[in-house]
Amino acid sequence: MVFLVIAAAAFFATLLGGLFALVLRGRLHLILGFSAGAVVGVAFFDLLPEAIELGCGSFGQRFLPLFPGFGFLVYLLLDRIALSHGAAGNFAKGKNSRRGMLGAVSLVTHSIFDGIAIGLAFQVSAAIGVVVTAAVLTHDFSDGINTTNIVLKNGGSAKEAFRWLLADALAPVLGIGMTLFVHLPKAWFGLVIALFAGFFLYLGASELVPDSYNAYPKRLTTAGTILGAGLVLATTLAVR
Repeated sequence: MVFLVIAAAAFFATLLGGLFALVLRGRLHLILGFSAGAVVGVAFFDLLPEAIELGCGSFGQRFLPLFPGFGFLVYLLLDRIALSHGAAGNFAKGKNSRRGMLGAVSLVTHSIFDGIAIGLAFQVSAAIGVVVTAAVLTHDFSDGINTTNIVLKNGGSAKEAFRWLLADALAPVLGIGMTLFVHLPKAWFGLVIALFAGFFLYLGASELVPDSYNAYPKRLTTAGTILGAGLVLATTLAVR
């Protein structure tokens, strides 16, 4: 029963964030700036500390930090492959639906691991489960914004963005359900989180942050980026 309530909360938090981005897509520069800061903030302030906490004890301080770098490079290669298969007309507009799909898939997969994190945390203890759940729910809203935004930014339609938003909203529900049948060692989960930190660093620092300012060089855009990162930092500190 507890898992059902948590799954519903994660679903609606993500959905509301994405709908917020769809309704305000006329002010895309503000949403893009916020999304850029939120993605980088999740990587630095949420995923990396969690990966270190879960994995360093088993894999050591020299081995685990390699995985964000691997994730960054893997995403770079996938992004260049997607870019090379885009239409030439889309290049001129700075848009490529394959890149949008790649970003959305990464975010949806991350949300699945959010759900797995909740389930595994409750396997350890109810107290840890509550803390992890609070952390996940606080950035699920940003996840919805980021998923919708990455599709719209790369030329996707509102319908396509909404379909990916639904997938992202359902992803943590799927992750929670998986933990009823699969038990992943905490240390290995730390490696996976570190890999996704690299994905998010590439997505944020190499695409969202530059694009948000290059396309909309405004003070409010920069303020939105700082706000996005700051909000993730504040919520992460509040629940740890």
